[in-house]
Amino acid sequence: MSAYDEVEVEDMEWNAELKAYTYPCPCGDLFQITLEDLRLGEEIARCPSCSLFLTVVYNAEDFADAKEPPHKTGPSPVAVA
Repeated sequence: MSAYDEVEVEDMEWNAELKAYTYPCPCGDLFQITLEDLRLGEEIARCPSCSLFLTVVYNAEDFADAKEPPHKTGPSPVAVA
């Protein structure tokens, strides 16, 4: 069985309530992979509502000792005059 898609962890959203990285599934639910899964080297994010799964692309070293998800470096706020 092959993965539905391949997604970089940077393209996923951290969901504090689920304590997992999530990504929209075509069924309407969310693919999920926990921080613990990433620490253990897991690369499959599963949807709890259907049989689809994703391959998550990430650098295992970024998660080896992580107690919380690495913070995304997004755009900085810009003051508008």
